[in-house]
Amino acid sequence: MATESTLRFGAQTDEVTSLLRIVNMVRTGEATTRPEIGRVTGLGRGVVAQRVDQAIEMGFLEDGAFGPSSGGRAPRTLRFRSEQGLIVICALGALHIHVGIADLDGAIIDQSHREWAIANGPAETLAAALAMADELLARGDGTPVWAVAVGLPGPVDFATGRPVAPPIMPGWNGFDVRRRFEQHFDAPVWVDNDVNILALGERARRRGEHADLIYCKIGSGIGAGLLSHGRIHRGANGAAGDIGHVRVAGSTLQCRCGKVGCLEAVAGGWALTRDAEAAIAEGATGMLASQAQAGDPPTPERIARAAEDGDALAISLIQGSARTMGESIAALVNMFNPGVIVIGGAIVSAGEVFLAEVRQRVYELSLPLATRDLAIVQSIDDPAEPLRGAVEMVQEQLFEVTFPRWFAESRPHTWLTSSTE
Repeated sequence: MATESTLRFGAQTDEVTSLLRIVNMVRTGEATTRPEIGRVTGLGRGVVAQRVDQAIEMGFLEDGAFGPSSGGRAPRTLRFRSEQGLIVICALGALHIHVGIADLDGAIIDQSHREWAIANGPAETLAAALAMADELLARGDGTPVWAVAVGLPGPVDFATGRPVAPPIMPGWNGFDVRRRFEQHFDAPVWVDNDVNILALGERARRRGEHADLIYCKIGSGIGAGLLSHGRIHRGANGAAGDIGHVRVAGSTLQCRCGKVGCLEAVAGGWALTRDAEAAIAEGATGMLASQAQAGDPPTPERIARAAEDGDALAISLIQGSARTMGESIAALVNMFNPGVIVIGGAIVSAGEVFLAEVRQRVYELSLPLATRDLAIVQSIDDPAEPLRGAVEMVQEQLFEVTFPRWFAESRPHTWLTSSTE
């Protein structure tokens, strides 16, 4: 451990700054040998050697294998010691809890999943999530938790980690989710809306491809994650992308949020379930009706699968949702001009039955320049995507925002996420 007098943050700022940069360069792969670090930073050989030795002494870096030779002696590579800490991820959905453990490089080490209703409330839900995380950690070797990520299926004030009037989460409004996890793990915690986390997962998968991206999730509810120049745009209070409660012209349908005519009340999964039940009650026939008579009532997933299998009622519902969604997405395209739109959620598992209608409406209603290079694609069907996106969020916040504040002490502290960034 380096001495406080030589590495205390705020003292010898140039030294600390260059040391931080070198650690992050090795961590991200920007430079992995001492000569590369010197070329990228412009620091002299002696200074680079000193900083690298300090980082090794602090436990952040270690020597790895020899790299390729450019004519002389082959340089030894450096590696970031990602195994020295763990990231805990809790992705909460409307009807499930997905928990994972990752190393500091973002590799998922272990994970578990269970069905759970978010409507059970924060106390029971968080207790269940923490128990699942503790069970995963107990299977490990005692490596300490360095950071925690929590995803919620509703609006979140990112600065405070508190949900704000989430329509499908009764009892959660203003609940201090962050503090509950901080007290349990004694590590910094970040809480975000689940669709922002999914957008970050797409960023990780498409590294270097598209810096401007929109992720639209159409499940029980509807939301959008906006990636601008590679960064999530959350807005002033974390409400950016909450398109599910944009008004649909001419609609008088009651939404779960209490308002009338919201997009979610017209095109969301719960709205399609409502409409399917009404149609079956009025005498509709087909796969969905047969399933309902057998005791399996319509759900967003069943409606999507039935549409893929050619059920007329399901196709009608899916295409209606897609047309309405296409109109809303077209407005985002005109304002935001993304390079790619990724559409995920239970409804989109209908595949081209849904996507074809969305594409048609977007191209009809958007400016030619905004759609010239636009791709509209379906998300990959991988339940681990929320975990990868949450890890991406933690890495961004931990190493780019809070890293300097606890660097000299070699591990994070919970009070950091409560302070003003």
